[in-house]
Amino acid sequence: MRISRLLFAFLAALLLLSACAPSKNNTGATPAHSPTVIAPQTPTSTAIAACPIVIASSTCRTPYDFRVAYGVQSLIERGFTGKGQTIVDIVSYGSPTLQRDMDTFDKQFGLPPITIKVIAPLGVARSTNQDMAGWAGETELDVQIIHAVAPGANIVVLTSPVDETEGTIGLPQFLQLEQYALAHHLGNIISQSWGASEVTLKDAAGQQEIHQWDAFLKQATTQQGITFFASSGDNGATDYTDLKATKLSPTPTTSFPADDPWVTSVGGTSLERNGTAFQEIAWDRSGGGFSSFFATPAYQQALPASVQNQLKQRRGVPDVAGDADPRTGLAIYTSGWELGGGTSASAPLWAAFMAIADQMAGHPLGFINPALYKLAASSSYAQDFHDITVGINTVDVNGTPVQGYPAVQGWDPITGLGTPDAEKLLPDLVAAINR
Repeated sequence: MRISRLLFAFLAALLLLSACAPSKNNTGATPAHSPTVIAPQTPTSTAIAACPIVIASSTCRTPYDFRVAYGVQSLIERGFTGKGQTIVDIVSYGSPTLQRDMDTFDKQFGLPPITIKVIAPLGVARSTNQDMAGWAGETELDVQIIHAVAPGANIVVLTSPVDETEGTIGLPQFLQLEQYALAHHLGNIISQSWGASEVTLKDAAGQQEIHQWDAFLKQATTQQGITFFASSGDNGATDYTDLKATKLSPTPTTSFPADDPWVTSVGGTSLERNGTAFQEIAWDRSGGGFSSFFATPAYQQALPASVQNQLKQRRGVPDVAGDADPRTGLAIYTSGWELGGGTSASAPLWAAFMAIADQMAGHPLGFINPALYKLAASSSYAQDFHDITVGINTVDVNGTPVQGYPAVQGWDPITGLGTPDAEKLLPDLVAAINR
């Protein structure tokens, strides 16, 4: 099981010990830039529910926090809630308490009730295993983040009876689920909070599986108007080498499907409160780097020469980012309150942004990567994105550091183009695609 599906649960127990600790740049040095400050917004008459008392702290984030930090609140007040849109979430197993826990979450934060549609086209697992609890938490994290930010959007959860781990294990079943979603017109946005290390996909079977996926993703984005999001991973500049996901590679690598050019890859940040405002730095566990499978897509070829020197004709990961630090995560309910995190959280967060964008457009926007990079290269970049310029994703592997990548001005292989100011970005994204 991937750490991204366990991380939020594992670190929740450490919350009370770490909540009051000051955050720091993981390089140990004084950062060259200051954390990106997100201007405060004036509270409205909307009810602002607090974090449950059992996890209340200065680092706990509420749905309202996310909406304010990423410029969504003003859009919701204008009726842009993702209404009429459907997000499809792809997971193994699902959660037996999904609807009940969702109801508790909604009641705590004053959100409109929603009925989650769960479909198991491939059947259900015939026996239980230790990874089911992790997948249950992942499923609930996904849907609660989506509903928190796009409360008007519908959510469909497609479950596989096979545990996706590393290599090709579970990938054929996930591809079947996504093909099912398209064949049955379930939704135009697909959220994928999972991944397999490129190191485990280098053999012939892995390359054949990747080829099948890439053909499907290209057709779905360009011909059927589907938008795919994938988490960039929670192992910094490296990832696993074995099928059981127990050993990290001593050299930099990235993961699939976040590396696929037809997918919008989502990295992670730490969303800290700064008085009445928020500030962000790169999360030091955010997956990021360069693909050994895919060449630099056309939309990344327009990045500056300094970036091209890093890319070396490879696909760079991620494209964008959102809060993924479990210490600054959303309060979620999974038969008990805890903080959600990992890039497993930032991928569905962007899926929620996309539901609002599709509602604004009045039609599916489909493949958004070219438009995102076009906006980043324009004069609107500073207003559309929060450019993250502090942090690095170096990882220690058995005492040996795997050198990571620093967050810098513009695109970088830890936070991509940055996080959104949805109030500005989403209308600009709609306009850029509709031209």
